[in-house]
Amino acid sequence: MSATAKTTLGPVLQMVASALAFSVMGVCVKQVGGRIPAAEVVLARAIVSVALSWWLLRRAGVNPWGQRKGLLILRGAIGTVALLCVYAALALLPLASATVLQYLYPTITALLAWLMLGEPIGKRVMAAMALGWTGVVLVAQPAGLLQGAWALPPMAVLIAIGGAVFTSLAYVSVRSLGTSEHPLVIVFYFPLVALPLSLPLVAVDPVMPTPNELFWLVGVGVFTQLGQVYLTRGLTALPAAQATAISYVQVAFAGLWGWLVFGESIDGWTVAGAALVLAATLVSLSRHPAAATGK
Repeated sequence: MSATAKTTLGPVLQMVASALAFSVMGVCVKQVGGRIPAAEVVLARAIVSVALSWWLLRRAGVNPWGQRKGLLILRGAIGTVALLCVYAALALLPLASATVLQYLYPTITALLAWLMLGEPIGKRVMAAMALGWTGVVLVAQPAGLLQGAWALPPMAVLIAIGGAVFTSLAYVSVRSLGTSEHPLVIVFYFPLVALPLSLPLVAVDPVMPTPNELFWLVGVGVFTQLGQVYLTRGLTALPAAQATAISYVQVAFAGLWGWLVFGESIDGWTVAGAALVLAATLVSLSRHPAAATGK
């Protein structure tokens, strides 16, 4: 194997490891989603992530408080809302369907970056948005629509789409923060803000987890942190389009876990919708070589 191939293989494996970790996180969420409210899952995730992030910051010798505290706090609040939506969708929908709907975020991010940051948007991104939303309709299973009812719960689908929208908003804020803040600081503020925001929601409807549920809640935090670490490493070494294409293997992992662990079936609508959302992601992220070099 050549040196170049070895150099590429490492980041590719890291992206696959990230997708695997996030898919296992989804399994952990579904294991407790029937009884533990989404806010409590967010709180458990925040506790684990704050501890791990603080340890990483101390190890790296980085000041944890950052420079643009207002935007850091806003990013944490947006991310918290996104997590609430994503975890609720995972509890309400089949694992593969919830994962496919979450993958609308690349095209939504491109649109929001145009509206909020002035980043250019062209025909390619518009086409990607059309593909992505067509994929959402297919995942929502139009056969049910034609019969006057959705095969998937419409509110759950809307919650999943909301998760993708707020994820996109969080990504846009991270793009802005990236010019002044250390990546570990950005990661740290997310759970730091999620803790106080989720506490009142948990206090309204507290559910004492069983020892088994506590195990799965810790798993949510651990596997989310692992996914973020591997994702960051892979994204710094691979082109965005290639990295996103590899990370889409999370949909396959989600479908596999849904079948093995929860006995969920994967129908043709979900497969077709996943293919369109993947195509939308690749179209929105790919650029002409000349554009990449500024020519």
